[in-house]
Amino acid sequence: MNKPSKYLKVTTVQTKLFWEDIYKNLTLHSQSLSSIRKGSSDIIVFPEMFTTGFTMNAKLLAEDMNGQSVSWMLEMSERKNAVVCGSLIIKERSKVFNRFVWAQPDGQLSYYDKRHLFAMAGEDKVFNQGEKRVIVNCKGWDILLQVCYDLRFPVWSRNDSSYDICIYVANWPEARRFAWKHLLIARAIENQAYCIGLNRIGVDGIGITYKGDSMIVDPMGELVQERTWSTAKVITESLDYQKLSKIRASLPFQADGDQFNIKL
Repeated sequence: MNKPSKYLKVTTVQTKLFWEDIYKNLTLHSQSLSSIRKGSSDIIVFPEMFTTGFTMNAKLLAEDMNGQSVSWMLEMSERKNAVVCGSLIIKERSKVFNRFVWAQPDGQLSYYDKRHLFAMAGEDKVFNQGEKRVIVNCKGWDILLQVCYDLRFPVWSRNDSSYDICIYVANWPEARRFAWKHLLIARAIENQAYCIGLNRIGVDGIGITYKGDSMIVDPMGELVQERTWSTAKVITESLDYQKLSKIRASLPFQADGDQFNIKL
């Protein structure tokens, strides 16, 4: 494994989403990326279901891994020389997943299928549950991929020294923004990792309001950026690996953690 780069540049794209309109969303997202110079970021993060909004109309909107949305991600990744990631509605044979897709500039794809499906919105009736955690790598940094509701289940993100960053992409409603902010901080502290939470803004097609509050939290629970916003924002921040290493060395809490296995 390559030695981690000293800094990792992460761009978060907090944006509104057009309800169930893939073409309009991809057009909007292309505009959002226009200000990002090639090579100025290592990872570009979009929200959960960033081409459709959090809809249960999966049969109509599902694409396969060769569809226009994944193709767009690969094109943008090559154009910006950065990983482009976010979740999409993806079909595989008779199954449909809320899939966190990770598209690399070299054309390689990785993905994580959302494990915890939001039953209160009927997501468990429409989508198939993911069966494994996925850790990807960028410039030597190990990164755990997570989606929205996964945030409420800390066992699923338990760090056994296997990752440096966890990323949560979400459509997290304004009504529960207090929980969003504090759970992201908790996940960062308890796992001694950077925690990135990327949420959308605006109102969706069924009247739910989203206020964003996207954030990057360091392993001590402090915000990396100046503050959070409830408007459209494209922000690039640098994460410091030396800072992460110093925190882990000075406070080796993980060595005292309980050992257990997750039953799937």
